[in-house]
Amino acid sequence: MLLLGIISFIIISIVVFLSLWTTSKAYEYKHKVDSPKDAEPNQRPNSK
Repeated sequence: MLLLGIISFIIISIVVFLSLWTTSKAYEYKHKVDSPKDAEPNQRPNSK
């Protein structure tokens, strides 16, 4: 039972790591393709 828990934990951590890595790569690629000049995130307003 303990071995099954360890194996499932390892599989879940690998899946989470892969999903995070692929989403970050896809986001970087999409961001680069969409607007390379717009490096600043649009959520934050320009307060001077």
